[in-house]
Amino acid sequence: MAEEAVATPVGNGAADGKPKKKHKLSFPTAFTILFVITILAVIATWFIPAGAYSKVAYVADSGVFQITEPDGNVRTIEGTAEAFHSDPELAGMEIDVNQFLNGAITKAISVPGTYTELESQPMGVADVFTSMVNGTINGVDIMVFILVLGGLIGVVNASGAFESGLVALTKKTKGREFALVFLVAALMVLGGTTCGLEEEAVAFYPILVPIFLALGYDSIVCVGAIFLAGSMGTTFSTINPFSVVIASNAAGVIWTEGIMWRVIGCVVGAIVVISYLYWYCKKVKANPEFSYTYEDREKFAKLYATHDPDSDNIPAFDWKRKVILVLFVMAFVIMVWGVVTQGWWFPQMAASFLTVAIICMFLCGLDEKTVTEAFINGASSLVGVSLIIGLARGVNLIMENGLISDTLLYWASNAVAGMSGPLFILMMMVMFFLLGFIVPSSSGLAVLAMPILAPLADTVGIDRSIVVSAYNWGQYAMLYLAPTGLVMATLTMLDMKYSHWVKFVLPMVGFLFVFGGALLVIQVMVGA
Repeated sequence: MAEEAVATPVGNGAADGKPKKKHKLSFPTAFTILFVITILAVIATWFIPAGAYSKVAYVADSGVFQITEPDGNVRTIEGTAEAFHSDPELAGMEIDVNQFLNGAITKAISVPGTYTELESQPMGVADVFTSMVNGTINGVDIMVFILVLGGLIGVVNASGAFESGLVALTKKTKGREFALVFLVAALMVLGGTTCGLEEEAVAFYPILVPIFLALGYDSIVCVGAIFLAGSMGTTFSTINPFSVVIASNAAGVIWTEGIMWRVIGCVVGAIVVISYLYWYCKKVKANPEFSYTYEDREKFAKLYATHDPDSDNIPAFDWKRKVILVLFVMAFVIMVWGVVTQGWWFPQMAASFLTVAIICMFLCGLDEKTVTEAFINGASSLVGVSLIIGLARGVNLIMENGLISDTLLYWASNAVAGMSGPLFILMMMVMFFLLGFIVPSSSGLAVLAMPILAPLADTVGIDRSIVVSAYNWGQYAMLYLAPTGLVMATLTMLDMKYSHWVKFVLPMVGFLFVFGGALLVIQVMVGA
């Protein structure tokens, strides 16, 4: 951990008359944190026994179910409900086979009762580095998207559209600054609860961060209105296909079961997170030094190039710059439309952003070399963000290749088995909280854990849909904090210290455990 020397006034005990120095510990960067976590994951593979569950997946191209045994052997059976339920290993799974056939479940899911301890697969020093490379390769789709996004930002910034547009907006919103924060947060909650707006949200920072800064807020408000609000919506997912729907399918229940409780949770969660943002924004506006990131304010403002609205250097907000800004905003509208209605993923989103970038190049009136360099410089500014995503995925690869992820799941299932209903569901939430660090993917954890943990609800006489809620609320309480998730990429994008973010977000994590835990116990007590 780096140290920074800070000069202090001479005290009474200064014998030599020279100023004393004190050392202030600085929090490590995202790269260092993930590097340390990768090393810890490698060490864990030496002490945690290796093991695995059988996994079953539907292969649409050949119309068969593929069962991968713990020892790695693969066998196939006919892709029908009859063949599935007559198979000795799969017969006990209470799951609608049509969820495989219609594409609702696309990943391999764990088979209950098949955990087998295997020969240890300890990782070594070389795996620390190969996992980083392989994690980066696995995350290339989102990395390309982020680089293209950076290129688009560079072109729009070079056109002067950002500067002139921000000045115009700042003058019009004077005295009603929080209205924009409220609107963004409300939309992010809605996007999170309906379609799991998470990785895609990084696209909104470049357009919104300069606006929030121009309104007098800090970097925490930017992350709070986008990442925290979106995560709150995803936590209380109502119809999100990437979490609650796939988790319900894997648990063997209809996804509409328990939706009333999720709606209640989402409404309360939205009120709480927006109220928290209002409290923080009000404090920062009244006293800028209250800001948790006050020490980094100048560096952050420089990073996002905020300007004095009265400066004579601001370019005119003419029709070309207005059209460029409209196109820039429309790129995000098109992205959301494509994800929600057309099944787009990062390659399609990157292509749409690239199209808008090229159109803006022709509109801005700059020469070819200038706009090309603007695109390259914009992309290069987000290389660090892209690499963080790859490094985080490398941690998960270490645990998967070391065969310890399924062992931790097996231990979790044994820990909660046989408990009373209320205690069981609270411990289940805690288990999902811990598993969220190991598998920081909503769909990934759903197919890994729900087939194993949801049937345990039958043994204590509660509905499996309550376990789905515990999965949502427990995992996302961790994803507010987990360095293995999207947090580090977000903080790196804004050059924000992890310690500052933790200070801001911990009250929301506490709220989620208290409110979410209470809501789970109420569901158990009323039998919903």
